[in-house]
Amino acid sequence: MQALTEWLSGLPPIQRLAELGLRFYKAFFEAGRWQLYLKGLGVTFQITIAAISMGLVLGLAVAMVRTAHDQQRPGRRNPLLGLADLVCKVYTTVIRGTPMMVQILIWNFVVFSTRNKILVGMVAMGINAGAYISEIIRGGLMSVDPGQSEAGRSLGLSYLDTMRFIVIPQAFKNILPSMGNELVTLFKDTSLVNAIGAAEMTYYASRIGGKTFDYMPPLLIIAAIYLVFVMGLTWLQGRLERRLRQSERR
Repeated sequence: MQALTEWLSGLPPIQRLAELGLRFYKAFFEAGRWQLYLKGLGVTFQITIAAISMGLVLGLAVAMVRTAHDQQRPGRRNPLLGLADLVCKVYTTVIRGTPMMVQILIWNFVVFSTRNKILVGMVAMGINAGAYISEIIRGGLMSVDPGQSEAGRSLGLSYLDTMRFIVIPQAFKNILPSMGNELVTLFKDTSLVNAIGAAEMTYYASRIGGKTFDYMPPLLIIAAIYLVFVMGLTWLQGRLERRLRQSERR
């Protein structure tokens, strides 16, 4: 790479641009390699959607258990709820206290014995996302005035109905920015499943770099793809936040 840089530095600017363009052409268009990027992007979306869906289910369940435990009145403690809260605390502590890469490797080499690396990535990232989403949702639920829950219970609503119709809709506005950040982080972190051989964008970029003996263009290409979609997700998040603020003013 250093020899190539020195060689290009001795060329005229136009010829240097031509050589650079040729490198990107080989990395993207030659032999239909752009299809590999699209294939990897599809896998990236699959893992992201599956992981965020699993994370939302796990996170909501854990958050509701921990919130219900924290909001118990003194002298009226439920032992089963206390045990469930302890399990949830252990889960969030372990997942948040260990690197995602290590978790993916453990799921692949210790827990699972399957060749479906995409499934392993979905499960590993979904369980990881659940721990972070649970804390985001719990913070949002705790930010709602406890009087709202008491008002719902006084109207005859069950705990689940009170959370569903009164507390969660109010908490959603508070947790939206953090949830958007978690989605963006999860989308970018799908690149980590390349470590176990899941065929997402980073995997194909490495393969293309190996075939062309030039890793710089394919890595820059997938970096640009990640950046474009992250900017799109950020724009959608901002637009949703503005619409929610406008609905509050009405």
